[in-house]
Amino acid sequence: MERHPVCSSMNTNYFSPHQLFKGALLLTGLAILSSSAQGQAPKTPWVRPAPLISPEVQASGDVMVRFRAPKASDVKVAGQFGATTNLTKDEQGIWSVLLRQVPAGVHEYHFVVDGLSVLDAQNSFVKPQRYPSSSVMHVPANPPALWDWQEIPHGTLHIHEYHSKALGKMRRVFVYTPPGAEGAGPLPVLYLSHGNGDNEATWTTHGKAHWILDALIAQKKSQLMILVMPDAHAVPPRGGVFEEYSVDNTEAYCRELVEDVIPLVESNYKVNAAPAARAFAGLSMGGHHAFSVALNLHEKFAYVGAFSAVPPEPKFVAGGLDDPEATNKDLKLFWSACGKKDFLRERNEDFNTLLKQKGIRFEFVETEGDHSWPVWRRYLAEFAPKLFQNP
Repeated sequence: MERHPVCSSMNTNYFSPHQLFKGALLLTGLAILSSSAQGQAPKTPWVRPAPLISPEVQASGDVMVRFRAPKASDVKVAGQFGATTNLTKDEQGIWSVLLRQVPAGVHEYHFVVDGLSVLDAQNSFVKPQRYPSSSVMHVPANPPALWDWQEIPHGTLHIHEYHSKALGKMRRVFVYTPPGAEGAGPLPVLYLSHGNGDNEATWTTHGKAHWILDALIAQKKSQLMILVMPDAHAVPPRGGVFEEYSVDNTEAYCRELVEDVIPLVESNYKVNAAPAARAFAGLSMGGHHAFSVALNLHEKFAYVGAFSAVPPEPKFVAGGLDDPEATNKDLKLFWSACGKKDFLRERNEDFNTLLKQKGIRFEFVETEGDHSWPVWRRYLAEFAPKLFQNP
């Protein structure tokens, strides 16, 4: 039987009405484009500017930073690595400076362009914050520091999105499981709280908490443990006096911790759910949470660490202060630390005096440094090995 051309995939001479219609449309479009281009000068093609490398960390410890701003009249770089430094501009409008012998570490920095503070547009490493204001350069130490990448077994970071019943909204929490967790028994948990303005990603992305634990575990200085890093802003941040915000936020945060975060972790991971296998630590605002946990939730946490803390008003932690016997019985370790140049040092000393007067057992360490992440990484590295040693 003779095959109809429409059914033959080998027939290249036949065009269906639909194909003819599409061809006519194409020719019409080309004719319109051709006529509209008559008498017009060819447009200069847009060329993407060559990418810059910034920051460029050199083996010598020097760091080159660059910023493209042809119309700017003044560009500076400011950061944790040293004094504010002027950049110089070349004929292409690229500003640069070689920062000599930058100390090893994870440094926040930003550019100041004609008086306006801006991020380094060439650097995707931005400190996680609610209102990002700092780029980050990581200058590794030799030999590597605990917060540097090392060729050792590494754990895994997990991100959970969940609906908080306590707060009535969607939330997110970061969870670190250590190397070897799959074959281990139920593990203890350290809950870590960030500072004001940061978020649940800051302890890992910027603080390198997971690398610190990896290194401590590899050196057999720390027990295997899970790290849990919630969003410490349970209610939206607001300006004004921190203490006015902290009361509502701390109450909501602690409520969510008990009602949502701990149950989420204990239902998804192989966790030792005993209070003796739980620890809590935090920095700055998170240290405020730590003091509140130690004195209001001591029956749920056996270890508490407050890093450069904002101490709470005594009336908000009266339960623990007024019952030192129960507080001391529940807490295996109540540890706090503050730098000599920290603006909160005096307030921490006053709170220490109050704890002594109330008969609360605690350990306080005064260190070098100010109110910054280089200090808090060291505090975590000192605090973690103290945990879960005598279950």
